[in-house]
Parts: sequence; C-alpha cells; structure tokens
Amino acid sequence: MIKDTIGQFRLMGFIEGASLLVLLFIAMPLKYAAGIPEAVRIAGSLHGFFLILYLFVIAFVTIKIKWSFIWVLSSVAVAFIPFGNFILDRYLVKSSYHHP
Repeated sequence: MIKDTIGQFRLMGFIEGASLLVLLFIAMPLKYAAGIPEAVRIAGSLHGFFLILYLFVIAFVTIKIKWSFIWVLSSVAVAFIPFGNFILDRYLVKSSYHHP
C-alpha cells in the first residue's frame, strides 16, 4: 500500500488515465468498427467509477497537503485529456511534492 499522499494520487491518476485510454482507443473502436456496443458500456462505466474516485483523491490531497489552486485545477483538467494524467505525473515528479 502506498502511504505517501502524492504517491496515492499518482497511482489513482495512472488508473484513471489508463481507463480513459482504454475507453477511447479500445472500446470506442470496438463499438463503431466491430459493432460491439457492450465494450463502451463496460469501459465507460469503469472509467466513470475511476473518474469519481480520482476526484475524491484530488479533494483528499488538497485537504491533506493544502494543494494550491493551480494543482487542483490542473489535476481536474487533465482527466479529460488523453495522456493528460501521465503528463501531469511528470510535473509532479519534478515538483517539490515528490517524496522519494
């Protein structure tokens, strides 16, 4: 179990970001190219669940370490951009929030 607050956020960001990529690049093509709408239903439901968890983790991190508004805004915004969570993660690693 990851005990570091930012480590927990980074893990949840990875999961949420990966679920968006699965939805966009696997489930959507399966729905429209292969005629399998269930793929979007399943992947979309999972992504929605992970997105809600991710937003709760953002709130937790904000309260626990008193994150600045720009980090909160950035964290929410990247959830809607493919590969956004992975880019934000690079900035987190470089920032003073990274705890090796």
